[in-house]
Amino acid sequence: MKVLDLQCAGGHVFEGWFASEDDFLAQCENSMVQCPVCGDASVQKKLSAPRLNLSHARSDVSSEMEVMHAPEHQAAITAAWMEMARKIVAHTQDVGDHFAEEARKMHYGEIKDRPIRGKTSVDEARALVEEGIEVVPLILPPSMKETLQ
Repeated sequence: MKVLDLQCAGGHVFEGWFASEDDFLAQCENSMVQCPVCGDASVQKKLSAPRLNLSHARSDVSSEMEVMHAPEHQAAITAAWMEMARKIVAHTQDVGDHFAEEARKMHYGEIKDRPIRGKTSVDEARALVEEGIEVVPLILPPSMKETLQ
């Protein structure tokens, strides 16, 4: 089993597990390897090395900044964001292009309140907010809209 550090053209860093290098290359050729955040199939391997535990620790500010921008921290942030997106998808109803209409109906008591998600324009979202309807813009990755394998 090969565990590879990958990065999409959008700069998202993630991990992929493959049976072999040939398996990774074959999946890439067939656009089967996609960024879990944005769905981009332009994926490249990043250089990776085993973790080394050194006996001395650096304590200057620049080394702390390097740690915060290390790939493993970026991966943890991406993983947390993906977990949040999964929970939103699991606990909301997708109303598609009818989001503004459904939100208004709930706000004005025409239908029962329920957690929804969907699509609307920026202008329509702004109008909802001006009416006192709370909305949160959230771009879900394409992988959240399909069954994950």
